[in-house]
Amino acid sequence: MPDPVTALVVGGTQVVGGMMQADAAEDAANIQAGAAGQGIAEQRRQFDALQALLKPYTEAGVPALEQQQAFLGLRGPEEEQAAIDRITSGAGFQESLRQGEEALLQRASATGGLRGGNIQGALAQFRPALLNQALEQQYSRLGGMTTLGQRSAAGVGAAGMETGTNVANLLSQQGAALAGGELGQAKAYGQILNMPAQFLGMQYGAGRGGSTATPGFGNLFSDRRLKKNIKQISTRPDGLNVYEFDYIWGGGRQVGLMAQEVQTIYPGAVSESGGYLMVDYSKV
Repeated sequence: MPDPVTALVVGGTQVVGGMMQADAAEDAANIQAGAAGQGIAEQRRQFDALQALLKPYTEAGVPALEQQQAFLGLRGPEEEQAAIDRITSGAGFQESLRQGEEALLQRASATGGLRGGNIQGALAQFRPALLNQALEQQYSRLGGMTTLGQRSAAGVGAAGMETGTNVANLLSQQGAALAGGELGQAKAYGQILNMPAQFLGMQYGAGRGGSTATPGFGNLFSDRRLKKNIKQISTRPDGLNVYEFDYIWGGGRQVGLMAQEVQTIYPGAVSESGGYLMVDYSKV
């Protein structure tokens, strides 16, 4: 049979080592998942910044396109006439019209042809020609705004697709990290569960004369940090609370004490292994 001290030390070391391995797997997974989360946040921040930067240009392109459609009559005769009226009532058009007509009249006056048919025909043709020129210029300017808006929208769309791809990849990495952490924990806890029972806290005590070794109820891991689903079920006469709980590595429902509480009443019954507290139940 194994030496009781050796069995206890080896068992405690293996349990704590398994716990540390499980914690390391969880920490590594959380770090990797956190890094992926930060990457997702940065991708979204950059996309939002680009979208805000291009927003004025994309918004300017929409009304420019609508005005172009109005000039072409694609939005109905009323909007077409309204677009023409905006041109003819504008200060720039009115000034060009005034200057052009005055120039024609001054030329006719100098040649003595104010009442001739030529000057009347020139005046009649001048206004439509000027309007046609103004419409073409305005349509061209609107075309520039439409193109700018179109390119800006395309830039936002391309950035959105790239951001979506990057975020999807980061989410996949995040999921893989968390899944890997869960598998790592499961593997570590599985190794603990596969240990002999005495390594989970059962100490071997020697019989009379030391000639035989039989299982005895000895040091058990009773650290609150190693337990979950804790429920108080009674209180002993000495003031210690009795609990139902599960060890975090599994193994079914257990009943026992909390080492931190035992330490306050029976400090000699509490020992430490690998940073976790154990209770010698034979002393309590």
